[in-house]
Amino acid sequence: MTEQAAPTPLTKTDATPVADAPVDAPAAEVADIPASDARAALTALRTEIAKAVVGQDAAVTGLVVALLCGGHVLLEGVPGVAKTLLVRTLSAALSLETKRIQFTPDLMPGDVTGSLVYDARTAEFSFQPGPVFTNLLLADEINRTPPKTQASLLEAMEERQVTVDGEPRKLPDPFLVAATQNPVEYEGTYPLPEAQLDRFLLKLILPLPTREQEFQVLARHAAGFDPRDLAAAGVRPVAGPADLAAARAEIAKLTVSPEVLAYIVDLCRATRQSPSLSIGVSPRGATALLGTSRAWAWLAGRDYVTPDDVKALALPTLRHRVQLRAEAEMEGVTADSVIQAVLTQTPAPR
Repeated sequence: MTEQAAPTPLTKTDATPVADAPVDAPAAEVADIPASDARAALTALRTEIAKAVVGQDAAVTGLVVALLCGGHVLLEGVPGVAKTLLVRTLSAALSLETKRIQFTPDLMPGDVTGSLVYDARTAEFSFQPGPVFTNLLLADEINRTPPKTQASLLEAMEERQVTVDGEPRKLPDPFLVAATQNPVEYEGTYPLPEAQLDRFLLKLILPLPTREQEFQVLARHAAGFDPRDLAAAGVRPVAGPADLAAARAEIAKLTVSPEVLAYIVDLCRATRQSPSLSIGVSPRGATALLGTSRAWAWLAGRDYVTPDDVKALALPTLRHRVQLRAEAEMEGVTADSVIQAVLTQTPAPR
C-alpha cells in the first residue's frame, strides 16, 4: 500500500437536520467503495471544514478518528473557540443528521433520551424520541448540568441504545456524541464523573487561535461570513456513512504486531505506577489507544500500526483517563505532562 502524508496531529434542544433521517450505511454501498476512495473522502473533510473553521486541524482529525473507531469526543476550550461550529460543520460535510442539546442546570434525563407521552386520542402512552436519536449529537457545555442528567448519556454512549419504561431502543449508526465543556475552573460547572469520562474515546483541547488565525476569522466576518449559514460558506458533503463503514472494515484488517501491543500495555501500566497519579489508565483505555492508533495508521495510508502511531494518539486518548494526586496538582503537574513523561521513559519497539 502506498504511504500517504500523515494526518494533522492532534471540543434546550435545537435540531439541525442535514439529512432526512439518521442514516445507516447500506451494506451494498459499503461493498462498492474502494478503501482508497473512502480515505480520500475522509481526508477531504479537513479542507471542507476549513471553509468555516479557521485552524483546529488537530481537532478535525480527532473527530474523524473517533468516527472511524465508533467512539465519542470531549472537546474542551474556553467559550468562543469554535467548538460548536466545528461539530456543525463536520455534520454538514459528512451529510449526517445532527442535533444539539444545550446542557443547563435544570435539564432532565428525559430531555435527552426521550419519554413516554400520553395521547388523549388513543388513551395510550407513546414514546417520543429525544434528541439523542441522531447521528451526531452535540452536547453543548455538558459540564453545566448535574450528574444525574450527565449520566443519562452513559447507556447511549456505551450500548448505542436507550431504555425507557424497560424497553431498549436502538440508536442509529453511525452515532457519535461530541460533548463540549468549559474548563472546570469556570463557575457553574459540574466535573464529569470518572465513569463517564472513560466513555469518551478522545479528549481534544481547542486552543485559542494564533494572531494570524484570529485575523483570518475577523477578515471572514468582515466579508460577510455567517456561522449560521454553512451552505453560504460553501460547505458541501464530501463523505458519508458509507465511506465511514467502508473505512471501518478496512481498519479492522490492519496488522498490529505483538511488539506494538506490548508497547501499548507498557505505556498504560506505567501510568498506574506514576507517583503523580492516583488513578492510571484502565484496560479499557489500553483498548481505546489500540483502536485510535489503528485508525491513525489507516488515515496515513498504512496497513500496519507503528509505535509512532501509538505516540501520536496517546495524549488525546489517555489524558482524561488519569487522575492527578492533589499534591501533584498543587505543584502544577498536569495529566499531559505525566503522559509525556511516560512516553519518554517507556522504551518503544524498533
